[in-house]
Amino acid sequence: MVPHVEFAVQETSQVGAARRHAATLAQQLGFDEVAAGRVAIIVTELGSNLVRHARDGRLLLNAMRDDGRHFVEVVSLDRGPGIADTERCLRDGYSTGGTPGSGLGGVRRLSGEFDIFSKPDVGTIVLSRVTASAPAGPPPVAATVLDLAGICVAAPAETISGDSWAANCARNPRGALMVADGLGHGPEAAHAADGAVAVFMRHPGLAPADLLGKAHDALRGTRGAAVAVIAFDAAENRVAICGAGNIVGRLISGTEDRSLMTQHGTVGLQMRHAKPMHYDWGEHAVLVVHSDGVAARWNLQDVPRLLHCSAAVIAAWILHLHSRGRDDATVVVLRRR
Repeated sequence: MVPHVEFAVQETSQVGAARRHAATLAQQLGFDEVAAGRVAIIVTELGSNLVRHARDGRLLLNAMRDDGRHFVEVVSLDRGPGIADTERCLRDGYSTGGTPGSGLGGVRRLSGEFDIFSKPDVGTIVLSRVTASAPAGPPPVAATVLDLAGICVAAPAETISGDSWAANCARNPRGALMVADGLGHGPEAAHAADGAVAVFMRHPGLAPADLLGKAHDALRGTRGAAVAVIAFDAAENRVAICGAGNIVGRLISGTEDRSLMTQHGTVGLQMRHAKPMHYDWGEHAVLVVHSDGVAARWNLQDVPRLLHCSAAVIAAWILHLHSRGRDDATVVVLRRR
């Protein structure tokens, strides 16, 4: 997946920079003038809210292609003061700043998909996905039983991410995903991570251990990467992981927080024969996989409602509040709808 482009938003000029980039993404997806206008309004509204009300505000933007759909994804993140009553903020006409977009309610109306999570004094995540066609009422229920999303950002001062990830859910409710973290950051790290993902994409349906072995061969001569491959089956309530290096996998619900074990080593450099580990996937458990750009010692015990949000919002919350801030960072989340 192509990494998100990140914009710090503390002043109005930064909103303009984000809006111009969003216009470029809309053009890349072939949006007409009306659809591109919806994107511009959403970025302006969310960015203006960050300038007026938030601490450490950021916008993440990406052009996404998923299951035949093309959409611009806009994620707004901040570290407070938070929103005590999100439903009130979403009512038509509610706008603390009197903006022409009519506040978050306007963003929701213009979005093909919308979600929000906020915790007072901690922060707020807003997700908006804009498609080429105008939204007409509530979005349809997705045909898939799985909700999969990932957010990947480059290290500070880098324009390319040394992390990469990909997923294959064509056999819904079964599939697999890979997260790869090239050693270090920058172009050489990206070359290694992208090489691992290329192997994954060339061999759909291959067992995790076999995929890891092929990636190990393909990455010889590169700086190497930490890689994890996870096969999942929502019908059988099982996941299997096979990995080398410090990719973190966890299964989290209201009653469990289980770490998924991988082995030491570096794919492409030094790795023992890979052995998959199998786990039960509880009906309400969310699968989280992330690179070491995110601190491993996080928990969601103080935000249990977050587990009911979309996979993209969960991924954004973990990345925003727990990123180390000095390396590429990727969070991928898989949940049942």
